[in-house]
Amino acid sequence: MADTQVANLPAELISLLSALPGPRILVDTEYRILAANGAYYQEYGDHEGLIGRTCYEVSHHFDRPCDQCGESCPRAMASQSGRVSRVLHLHHTPRGEEYVDVELIPLRGADGAIRYLIEGMTPLRDRMGERPLSGMVGRSSAFNHMLELIHRVAPRTTAVLLLGESGTGKELAAQTLHKLSPRAGRPFVAVDCSGMTESLFESELFGHEKGAFTGASQRKIGLVEAAAGGTLFLDELGDIPLNLQVKLLRLLETGSFRRVGGVEVLRADFRLVAATHRDLTAMVDAGGFRQDLYYRLAAFPILLPPLRERREDLHLLVENMLAILSPERPMQIDEAAWQCLMRYDYPGNVRELRNILERAVILADGLRIELRHLPPGLGAQGDAAAGQTAGFEIETLEQVERRYLLRALNELGGDKRVLAVRLGISLRTLNRKLQGMQAAARSAQGRPSE
Repeated sequence: MADTQVANLPAELISLLSALPGPRILVDTEYRILAANGAYYQEYGDHEGLIGRTCYEVSHHFDRPCDQCGESCPRAMASQSGRVSRVLHLHHTPRGEEYVDVELIPLRGADGAIRYLIEGMTPLRDRMGERPLSGMVGRSSAFNHMLELIHRVAPRTTAVLLLGESGTGKELAAQTLHKLSPRAGRPFVAVDCSGMTESLFESELFGHEKGAFTGASQRKIGLVEAAAGGTLFLDELGDIPLNLQVKLLRLLETGSFRRVGGVEVLRADFRLVAATHRDLTAMVDAGGFRQDLYYRLAAFPILLPPLRERREDLHLLVENMLAILSPERPMQIDEAAWQCLMRYDYPGNVRELRNILERAVILADGLRIELRHLPPGLGAQGDAAAGQTAGFEIETLEQVERRYLLRALNELGGDKRVLAVRLGISLRTLNRKLQGMQAAARSAQGRPSE
């Protein structure tokens, strides 16, 4: 039932608002909320004094329109084009801040001018009604645009290609896409394509039959079968050698495969999401990547912005990461350290920011992260910083990380799965880190790698 206590609106307009699905409000050309339907009140509660307030005040706590505060404004776009407009925004709700898909429908008067706009709001949630962002945090326009593309393509079966520099969170984006898709209840299977030999690639992807090769003592199910009904995520796609690309292309074109050493043709059933930090178009031009495979994979490319292009997200990212890295100690960052973090360009992006904060949490004895707790490479070693760190032995980030992981593993009784959950990373990523540390330790001792 729409609230019409203040606004004296035409009955047909109120009927339209009430009949539309989902939470809806009616706003005028001055951003004032004139009415809301029952679904809005059911979703967001009975805001005291909702009618007569501006939409940007209610949704964002702004004192002026969104497009004057660095946000893309669907109302401005709808007014200019005269057509339905959609955008993803981060709204304040009774449950806290929440990503919402906002749709604006402009309504014209008898004179042809836009008189009202109906704003529909769809919270960004997975099929279980939970917030689907797998550790992804941001409010910048670059981040919101990327998330909007994920939200739009998630319900479809279209192949998605995630592009971006290392450390921008491509696997997290793939997990979010999976959680928003109709396949959310099925497996999400990640494949690290870097460094795979031909035999390993085939065995990992397609599986093998018992006796297919030396050491194949039993049948092994491949990752394509493991992803049945779900999402297959091919990470670092650009690292696949040319001779292996044809095998992947055949899988995608035919939708079928055979286990290594097998004769039975099996049907593949998965949603494909691929990711790379490489420039695939340049690789195609140079002959390093098959053009036919590229066009098969690049049906819907999504660019993940580097951290230097979304600096307004830094405070939110740091707050979220510190809550994960130090749940038992509420850490704060002093002004000098903040200024250093804000000036840095983060070539390793969000992954590097996390490593910087993890190091700082380990080095800080109290509840405050100071300039001296940041790595020298951040430009924090001015004269004042040099005085602060006098007599302090600087460790590399790898040394600090190794010491932390070994201590954390020991405290958890060697349970790597629990540690991965605590750190907010995949078990595969944790295993890769530990293997790299073991190899580095063997190398330092002059022992050959196994």
